[in-house]
Amino acid sequence: MALARGYAATDASKPLQPFTFERREPREDDVVISIKYSGICHSDIHQARNEWGNSMFPMVPGHEIAGIVTAVGSKVSKFKVGDRVGVGCFVDSCTTCASRDVDLEQYMPGLVPTYNGVEADGKTPTQGGYSDHIVVKEGYVLSIPEHLPFEATAPLLCAGITLYSPLRNWGAGPGKKVAIVGMGGLGHMGVKLAHAMGAEVTVLSQSLSKKEDGLKLGADHYYATSNAETFKTLAGTFDLILCTVSAEIDWNAYLGLLKVDGTLVLLGVPENPVPVHAFSLIPGRRSIAGSMIGSIKETQEMLDFCGEHNIVSEIELIRMDQVNEAYERVIKSDVRYRFVIDMATL
Repeated sequence: MALARGYAATDASKPLQPFTFERREPREDDVVISIKYSGICHSDIHQARNEWGNSMFPMVPGHEIAGIVTAVGSKVSKFKVGDRVGVGCFVDSCTTCASRDVDLEQYMPGLVPTYNGVEADGKTPTQGGYSDHIVVKEGYVLSIPEHLPFEATAPLLCAGITLYSPLRNWGAGPGKKVAIVGMGGLGHMGVKLAHAMGAEVTVLSQSLSKKEDGLKLGADHYYATSNAETFKTLAGTFDLILCTVSAEIDWNAYLGLLKVDGTLVLLGVPENPVPVHAFSLIPGRRSIAGSMIGSIKETQEMLDFCGEHNIVSEIELIRMDQVNEAYERVIKSDVRYRFVIDMATL
């Protein structure tokens, strides 16, 4: 076992603090990664504060990991020492399940999350990227394009794939009108990706305060949802709406913005059930759906796509000892657009 240093939540009511723990010894199919950057996802905050009710402590958060390979097992063939790699939201899955589907493994049984989970042995807690290194099976390690700014690629491992997957699944591209609800850590990635895919992109945000940013990042249109006229102007407009916010919104009003056969996809997780009237769906054969990250295969596809189109996240780089302050700023939406921890400051 090798000692690792990181920051952990030791209790739902306490701030993150320095923490030393053990990583497993590398096996023949493992890759050892020195973590250089770790993005902060809002789900890190939810889990560190046990807001989803399933937290295990002590917990080292972080599933947006960018690092350098420092060692590989004897059976590893895809990676070598010195490679730039990433680790996303899960580090293992069931390889023998009858329902296994490598294209949809994020929805299959046996998924092992990068942190706040238990490894395949059924007892060892997984610990995430707010740490100096991590040991991951080769099949769950991703290649990061060499020319992309390293620190700004870290959020692609969650925020990037969370938007890429539904855009691809629902066919965003030329001739399609896509709306992104929310211009935050997730939403700004949706703007960049949908634009690169060739779709006509509209941002639906509570105010126009980030309009200049949205247009600069690739949006064709930008509307304030606090203005009731927006819903009249845009009625029946969109093929696809991706909702990145977790706030309570008027779901029926947003469904009214869809074309016939349009789909509203939930990416954010509202605290309360989503109330939808049947007549918001039936007359236009509209759908409401959900989406969650992507498979390893699709995540690599996303990274390659980002490499081809020079897409990275807009970030604010912070020191490790600023993580608790960053959490509070995320809650206040006081970041443009994703915090990334420089792990050299650990």
